[in-house]
Formats: sequence, structure tokens, C-alpha cells
Amino acid sequence: MLDHSQKTALQSQILDAYAFRHATKVFDPARKIPEGEFKTILETGRLSPSSFGLEPWQILVVQDPDKRALLEPVAWGANGKISGTDGQLKTASHFVIFLTRTGSTLAAGSEYLSTFLREVKQFPEENAAGLLAAYAEFQAEHFDLTDDRKITDWARHQAYIPLGNMMTTAALLGIDSCPIEGFEMAPLSQILEAEFDVDPTEFQPVVMAAFGYRASAPRYPQTRRSLEQTVRWV
Repeated sequence: MLDHSQKTALQSQILDAYAFRHATKVFDPARKIPEGEFKTILETGRLSPSSFGLEPWQILVVQDPDKRALLEPVAWGANGKISGTDGQLKTASHFVIFLTRTGSTLAAGSEYLSTFLREVKQFPEENAAGLLAAYAEFQAEHFDLTDDRKITDWARHQAYIPLGNMMTTAALLGIDSCPIEGFEMAPLSQILEAEFDVDPTEFQPVVMAAFGYRASAPRYPQTRRSLEQTVRWV
């Protein structure tokens, strides 16, 4: 266990990392994240929590420059055209696309769920059956996850948990990042199917993220609402 002074130092380190982080639009293309450090970032994504522990995401790391170039026409938030720069796709050390499982694979009673609980979670048969029954009730009665779109949207929310954890880990390591939702969903899905072997019946893109080292200092200071404006105690 950490003593008081260690906890105080850790709290300061965490807050310093959050103050350091900003949405980096252009990275230094000459600087690459060490393999071990990026593996740690990925591990914090892999170990992230999810509703019912179902891990309804896949993390696609796009390193091949030719593959990144395929994304540029549909990823306006990462191609630099808005800012008149090379953007994140050309400059980031590592570029990630978060995929989320589709509603058909996450519907109660799906073959994927049954296999996942028994092979990945390694639940005994009675435990798996009990969780599947609870999950079916959750979908139908508690969250109104009653069609493919609703289930897919619910799963999309889950992908932001590993995204946030990976960005925080990066900041703690002095590595910059940027979350990116600026892309065209339908054409990106088509590119992922044709060029990245992503089956659209199983996965859909939800958000992107770039990691690396900033090319220059942020143009503007970080601004946020105060804690009093953000948090309400009752």
C-alpha cells in the first residue's frame, strides 16, 4: 500500500498528466513511441472494463503508410485539410481505429456471446446460462436494446472506455494523443471491409485516435469549467 506522501505524489503526477494532455493536431513524424511503451498503452485498453465484461471492441492499429493513405479521403478530422497541415494520419507515431461489435453479434442468444462466455471468460455452464438470462432481461426490459441499431449504439459507448484509459496512460508516459470522430462512417466501413479485412456484419468503426509526440506547443491554453461548475453534490 502507498503511504500518504506516496499518494500525494501520485495525485500530483496524475493531475500533471491531465494538464499536459491536449488534442494534438500535428505530431513530430521523426519521433516514434518505443515499442514497450505503446504496448503498455494497448494493455490498458485491453484491460479496460466493459458492461457485463463483454469487451465489445477491437483495436485496429494502422501503421502502414499506404494503409493510412486509404483513410485520408474519408477521415477529414485526421487528414489535416481543415488546419492546412499534414494532420495526424501522416505524422502520428501510431494511429488506431476502435471498432465496436455490431448489434447482431451482441444480441441476447447470439452465437458470439455464448462462445465468448465459455471460451474467453471460461464460465461454467450454469454461470454462463445465468449471465445470459440476466443480459437478455437487461437488453429487453432495462435499457430497451431491442434492435440492431440500439445495441450497436450501446456497444459504441463502451469503446470510449479503453480510448480514455489509453489516452491517460499515454499522458502519464509523456506521450501525446488525439481522439478523432471526424470521419465518414459508411465509406470508412467500406474501406475497412475491402482493404483491412474487417467484416461489417461483425464490426463497425466508432472512433479513431492518434498517438505520438507534439510537433509544437499548443496554440491555446487548456480551459475547462471549474470543479464547482462541473460537479453537483446531492
